[in-house]
Amino acid sequence: MTAINAPRDKYNAVWIIFFILGLGTLLPWNFFMTATMYFTSRLKDLPTDHSSNPMVNETLEGGDARSVLESKFNNVMTLCAMVPLLIFTCLNSFLHQRIPQKFRISGSLVVILVVFLLTAVFVKVEMAPLPFFIITMIKIICINSFGAILQGSLFGLAGILPASYTTPIMSGQGLAGTFAAFSMICALASGSALQDSAFGYFITACVVILLAIMSYLVLPRMEFFQYHMESNGSRPSADEENKMDLLKKESPAEKRPVVSLMEDEAKPTVSVLNIFKQIWVMALSVCFIFTVTIGTFPAVTVDVESTVANGGAWDTYFIPVSCFLLFNLMDWAGRSLTAVCLWPGKDSMWLPVLVGLRIVFVPLFMLCNVQPRYYLPLVFGHDAWYIIFMIFFSFSNGYLASLCMCFGPKKVSQHEAETAGAIMAFFLSLGLALGAAVSFAFRALI
Repeated sequence: MTAINAPRDKYNAVWIIFFILGLGTLLPWNFFMTATMYFTSRLKDLPTDHSSNPMVNETLEGGDARSVLESKFNNVMTLCAMVPLLIFTCLNSFLHQRIPQKFRISGSLVVILVVFLLTAVFVKVEMAPLPFFIITMIKIICINSFGAILQGSLFGLAGILPASYTTPIMSGQGLAGTFAAFSMICALASGSALQDSAFGYFITACVVILLAIMSYLVLPRMEFFQYHMESNGSRPSADEENKMDLLKKESPAEKRPVVSLMEDEAKPTVSVLNIFKQIWVMALSVCFIFTVTIGTFPAVTVDVESTVANGGAWDTYFIPVSCFLLFNLMDWAGRSLTAVCLWPGKDSMWLPVLVGLRIVFVPLFMLCNVQPRYYLPLVFGHDAWYIIFMIFFSFSNGYLASLCMCFGPKKVSQHEAETAGAIMAFFLSLGLALGAAVSFAFRALI
């Protein structure tokens, strides 16, 4: 088989499957972030026996045990999410050749599904704040650990296919955030009880994860997917089978050295270090993109207050719409644009230059109406400035990150593409972890 007579992706079925799998990678984490109001509300009621709760003895200025749990929730949640994400993405980069890809992807999806089913059940179970806090953090660790394996495996798998097949994963991840933000706004508009909304969130996530599992089970049946797996050396292609048939007709003296050459060709060595030397620009670029993004969003952007609402409805919807929904919509648009436009090219210097220029968004958001503020002056007070900055900030995040993830595996040989994809996923996660760390410094400077 040659590239000329390669099968077509009928009805874009493989593209759609990768989109659903991409949706499944980030939907769990986005739903946990979106449900922050629900989680913190479960920390409000103190247990009857205060002396048995060690958190009661820890006090803040003008606060109590309840305020300790609530105030620590977002910081601890970010820590419990980003550290396992980084560790397991790193492990996946080095161990993906030893653990079957089917086991990594399907196993991760099943574990995430079970965690969300348990989360939905716990919505209806009464529990003291401290045990609820601990169990929630354990679930976040599980989701992000297996989510890291799932994400790294998916990008590695997409690296075997044409460059455009990284786009549906990135686009699906963008939709995950948009869907979660839209759900939050609908819950606010409906006025339904917070507990009922949370139950609906988690059941919806279960349905999407189940759909992702079913889609992955169908993937190996696709002729287009089979062809590229064969071309990558997962199993002998038709040309290799024909060559082996010809070898059988040769004399034993001629057969042995030729077969050994074929075996060397079929199992080329893969060096992580050599691959990194070829893709380091793309890897560091995607790391920097997400360091800037997570360092600013939502740590800084979520504390911006409207200057034109005057206590009206816009005051309630300002952050859900202008921060979460707008970010995820424009991020999704940027990720999806790479399906039709791949500028600048993989060897162009413009790509790292544009990535570096995104650092300007950090001071721009700091100079918006972030409250409370102690050191920096207020320069961009009107809501319109914040919205304009958010549009360019989120769109550039989605577009440039998607370009880097598409180009990384295409800068190496085909048999190295899966490892390159896993390395790119690791640096993406490294950027998330670094962004979570510097976010505390960015917020403190204001």
